[in-house]
Amino acid sequence: MMKRGFLQTTLAALAAVVSLSLVPAAARAEIRIDINQGVTQPMPIAITDFPGDPVGSQISQIISADLQRSGLFAPIDPRAFTQDAASLQQGPRFADWKVLAAQALVTGQIRPRDDGRFDVDFRLWDVSAEQQLTGLTLTGDSSLMRRVAHKIADEIYRAVTGEDGYFDTRIVYVSETGPETNRVKRLAIMDQDGANHQFLTDGSQLVLTPRFSPSTQQITYLAYVGNKPRVYLLDLGSGRQESLGDFANMTFSPRFSPDGNRVIFSMAQNGNTDIYVMDLRTRSVQRLTSDPSIETSPSYSKDGSQIVFESDRGGSQQLYIMNSDGSGVRRLSFGQGRYGTPVWSPRGDLIAFTKITGGSFSIGVMRPDGTGERDLASGFLAEGPTWAPNGRVLMYTASGGGGSKLVTVDITGRVSAAVPTPFDASDAAWSPLLP
Repeated sequence: MMKRGFLQTTLAALAAVVSLSLVPAAARAEIRIDINQGVTQPMPIAITDFPGDPVGSQISQIISADLQRSGLFAPIDPRAFTQDAASLQQGPRFADWKVLAAQALVTGQIRPRDDGRFDVDFRLWDVSAEQQLTGLTLTGDSSLMRRVAHKIADEIYRAVTGEDGYFDTRIVYVSETGPETNRVKRLAIMDQDGANHQFLTDGSQLVLTPRFSPSTQQITYLAYVGNKPRVYLLDLGSGRQESLGDFANMTFSPRFSPDGNRVIFSMAQNGNTDIYVMDLRTRSVQRLTSDPSIETSPSYSKDGSQIVFESDRGGSQQLYIMNSDGSGVRRLSFGQGRYGTPVWSPRGDLIAFTKITGGSFSIGVMRPDGTGERDLASGFLAEGPTWAPNGRVLMYTASGGGGSKLVTVDITGRVSAAVPTPFDASDAAWSPLLP
């Protein structure tokens, strides 16, 4: 059952979208992080408070935390700053920042508006070149403090790396409480850093495998209603929830197509599990596999032309790829161990998966042709990867010590961080960038 009050809360969160306008840079500067390198040293960056409102220091702290968690930036301790916020409004004294070895400098201010909202001006400076790299002006009210900060962090990430950021996003996951013999599993949603947490379901039904649409603020998930599994579609904008149909057999592992118009899933029928796809516009269902084995966990390629899935058709749990119409099936994984839960990167260049070798679990990636396999993280139970919308960071479930948590890792495997949740957490799915 959906929690009462969820619709109003979600509508308020999505309706209060900041307005954004780019401020032309004075000149193009040269600071750049090449994130295609296997290992790179974090860039020293100075992030100053935004004067004009008490919320300014909180904005700078959120920006700093976002950038630091990415592993690409090393925020400098503000206690070392020698130029104050007031004088920064007249322009940086670059010599002061060069002494601190800062390569980049973030400045800004908050200007109250007559309607009760505020404008946030932001500038990113190349300290060595003594030039402005980029800037933004964003408008919102105090409830949008975190979104303003995340959007600024995304713009810094984009300006320095040339890639889209991923900070103004949300995570849907399964929150777990209670004893192992009687677990209560609820859908929950939060910002990518764990803030603004709320529950979407009340725990009266077992929920599993939530998945975000890559193009809209919709979620598909599996729920057991009267001990019967059903695939549901939840629109976060309207709060509307609907079943995708009353299937006579067990259905599981739903996931959207890249355009959001289809949901692909597995269904068990007569002791055999195959992959099916439903067109959400017509509700027509097409069967894609018909092998006498278990086919599950399907995930579309970036352009929707191919599907990766797991199957035991070769005698063990492995990854396979097929065309979107079910033709051209070929095996993808050939390493030692069993492979499962594949998910195609939104960039299209990698496929993430869970690998089990003996009693060891790991999160790995490989190219769509099966080459370049490498492990990014390992643990007693490390499973269920999900991609950030820029395809540069993964989140997965790490279990052990009697609990489970969500952990992020970048595609180099070098930078890892736990994501705070109020209870045990599993089965995360990353949203696209918020509108």
